[in-house]
Amino acid sequence: MNGRRVALAATFVAVAVLAVVFTVLRWDMADKVATAVSALAGVAAAGIAVWAALPALSGGGGVRVSRTGKAVAGSRGSANSGVSGPVGSLTGQVQVDQTGDADASDGGDANTGVRLD
Repeated sequence: MNGRRVALAATFVAVAVLAVVFTVLRWDMADKVATAVSALAGVAAAGIAVWAALPALSGGGGVRVSRTGKAVAGSRGSANSGVSGPVGSLTGQVQVDQTGDADASDGGDANTGVRLD
């Protein structure tokens, strides 16, 4: 189980436990119920924030491109059958395998591997 799933599961458990505790206490006043609801929402928001932030902390995932088809660039066009993007946009591992042909015979631009501009 990855870190995001653990954070999400822990959040659900914490919210469920708090819900049971607040139910067992049998508060009679509406302001205490409102406090309980606020506490549940706060715990859920904190857990979801951790869950959402974990991919950024781990450096993101990798990219794998495999068995792509043929790409043909027309005059002044661009063809890509691999991976293309700005430098620094791919933070994880990049794997390109068995990509298709990229044809730029009409004066276009072609890429069949990895191109980081």
